[in-house]
Amino acid sequence: MQGFVVAAVFTYPHEFAVLKHILEQRDISFFFENETMISVLPFHSNAIGGIRLKVHQNDFDEVQDIINQLKDKNDHLKIV
Repeated sequence: MQGFVVAAVFTYPHEFAVLKHILEQRDISFFFENETMISVLPFHSNAIGGIRLKVHQNDFDEVQDIINQLKDKNDHLKIV
């Protein structure tokens, strides 16, 4: 997909469940590359290169802010 860039890489699908919900709520264009493949072959995640969150380049900064907020240790919703 043209205009989409990698915003983050995850090893397993459970790591981005909260993030995926937030992106859907904010109506941000995104997709997870390799999500299905790693759901089928979870132990191959590192060999495949992980699950890549791709967002449109116009939304990149907003997504990075969301990810940084989820990484905040004081926040009760966080990325594993």
